[in-house]
Amino acid sequence: MKFLIAGLGNPGEEYALSRHNIGFMIADAFADEVKASFVTSRYALHATSKYRGRIIHIIKPVTYMNLSGKAVQYYMQAEGIMPENLLVMIDDIALPFGSIRFRSKGSDGGHNGLTDIIATLQTTNFPRLRFGVGHNFQRGRQADYVLSAFTNDEHQLLPELFKHCTAAIKSFIMVGISTTMNDFNKK
Repeated sequence: MKFLIAGLGNPGEEYALSRHNIGFMIADAFADEVKASFVTSRYALHATSKYRGRIIHIIKPVTYMNLSGKAVQYYMQAEGIMPENLLVMIDDIALPFGSIRFRSKGSDGGHNGLTDIIATLQTTNFPRLRFGVGHNFQRGRQADYVLSAFTNDEHQLLPELFKHCTAAIKSFIMVGISTTMNDFNKK
């Protein structure tokens, strides 16, 4: 059984620690957990590993957030991965900092990376992990906020939050989205 774990973000040092790059950060933490190393590949940084007999492909698209669909579609087709075995990880300003929500399908919720993946795959039926980055910004300043760095207090909490995310991703791989939603979508 094959899985594609896609952490969304923007390439480049100027974005590396921004809220919008939380998908990349979670992908890095998960790759460390399953002892996988990223290599530069087509449309993405790509890592491969096995976890309890399952083959896992982890990608961080280098096509920029708004064009993430190209990388996701390429690896799904190249590796023969079904939409239900895709997990897209994104930032979410509608959720309090550090909270996570799994969804089995749904709209883009105003997230440009999801918008492009939905348009490219022509389906909303794929799992996603939304990581709350908070919403402490003035009206009209959303873009500046998501491209800003986490506060020092938030940054100190990230390692423990990443452990929670990697446990959730392992659950998704082993028992599927429904059980993972029941176990990890608690407040």
